[in-house]
Amino acid sequence: MAYGITDLATFILGTIFIVLLPGPNSLYVMALASRHGVAAGYRGAAGIFAGDTVLMLLSTAGAASLLRSTPLAFMVVKYAGAAYLAWLGLGLVRAALATWLQRAGNTPGLVDTEAAAPDKPMRTAFVISLMNPKAILFFVSFFIQFVDPGYPYPALSFLLLGLIVQICSALYLSALIFGGVRLTRQFGRHRRLSAAGMGAMGTLFIGFGLRLASASLA
Repeated sequence: MAYGITDLATFILGTIFIVLLPGPNSLYVMALASRHGVAAGYRGAAGIFAGDTVLMLLSTAGAASLLRSTPLAFMVVKYAGAAYLAWLGLGLVRAALATWLQRAGNTPGLVDTEAAAPDKPMRTAFVISLMNPKAILFFVSFFIQFVDPGYPYPALSFLLLGLIVQICSALYLSALIFGGVRLTRQFGRHRRLSAAGMGAMGTLFIGFGLRLASASLA
């Protein structure tokens, strides 16, 4: 056991598995990269990293216990997050419909012009990352299993575990960013195929919102 971490290998394997699970964070970053390029994808990823860091800090400060003991606060955060995800999903569906109905001569590929860049992708990704109250509970329940309660410097243990999570997340999001850009370049001329993919992403966002709206602390 080093630095108060009880089972580092198991933690790393668990983190990799959890990071690979699809969710609104990874989906949004991939959508950004697919539509607006690598730079926009990494701006979105930076927002995810910032949001996850805030959630980790809040979880160690007891925010999860506050949500558990205050049902009204949990309901407010839950429904605000669900509405935000659904709103983003509807935006993607509308964009997909517009692309589908676009004339064949105006086939969009990667959007390179500054005017067409997404509005503040880092801020949007940051809000997406924060808008899931169960994520706070996840960080607490997951981290606490691997920190020795008798270790005199638990903050160091949480810091190291948090760095591992962020490194795994960075590698995964980088793969999604470059993968999304490559797919867009390959299929950019297939306007309706691109529109269908965008619509599918929007539908998934709406689904994430509905799932969050039905979440509970139990």
